[in-house]
Amino acid sequence: MANFLHAFHPTPILVSLGPIQIHWYGIFIVVGMICAIAIAIKLAGYYQIKKETVIDLSFYLIIFGIIGARLYDVCLEWRYYLEYPWNVFKIWNGGLAIHGAIIAGLIVVWVFASKLASKPHPNPLLSKERGRLALAREKFWLLCSLVVPGLALALAIGRWGNYFNQEIFGYPTDLPWGIPIDFMNRPLEYISSEYFHPTFLYESVGSLVIFIILILFHFYIIKKKKFKTTFYFLLSTSYLVMYSILRFSLEFVRIDRTPVVFGLRWPQIISLFVIMVCVILLGLPKLRKRDNL
Repeated sequence: MANFLHAFHPTPILVSLGPIQIHWYGIFIVVGMICAIAIAIKLAGYYQIKKETVIDLSFYLIIFGIIGARLYDVCLEWRYYLEYPWNVFKIWNGGLAIHGAIIAGLIVVWVFASKLASKPHPNPLLSKERGRLALAREKFWLLCSLVVPGLALALAIGRWGNYFNQEIFGYPTDLPWGIPIDFMNRPLEYISSEYFHPTFLYESVGSLVIFIILILFHFYIIKKKKFKTTFYFLLSTSYLVMYSILRFSLEFVRIDRTPVVFGLRWPQIISLFVIMVCVILLGLPKLRKRDNL
């Protein structure tokens, strides 16, 4: 793998048929989405959630997740998009920020869970009704727990699209797994360097590890029959914390453009904020019954 990465020069286009071009970035994004949906459907069966429910939720998550990811990136790079506004729609060139997708996804899941809470639900594994808001919270955390393993795997797969686009790489390196970056894609300050840290690979491997941990967490819940909101909540927030730690660490290596605040890159600020919110949420159950988050 190291020798392959060190010697191979990727190109963004897989197939070009006249005006039609199929980009590697799009292929990896689609494959990641398919895997995420398949995993959510498989897990949902253990929690007596209908396949159709997962498919409906996935449709909205994909649409608004892409919109949220793009809007987030546009906000970070607003000066560039003011100069080249038509590039806002060229998502095949990259520019989908995971933090934007997560924010949009949380909103979508909450709206979806609220609508489900307004209808009678025969699922015996869910806590009995304690009001619409309480039931919406239960369904929200359950649905989140079903989504996050697939999200982690989708990110592990999708990051390879960044590799073929020659984006999201790190500082120059002499390590044997350093990846070659074409002259036109190098930052001006590192124009004479040829090999760079494959931060896409670091994040891909890290996300794969997170995926395995989350799946093992689900196996524990299913085997021990811990069908409680507390465990759905812990599983969901575990993903947010683990990914935030991973992303915070990788930002010390990445050199792509992003705002810097108090000496920290913007994704690091967001990661710290997410961790802080999760820690606060983890403390809230102590003020009430743990199964009534």
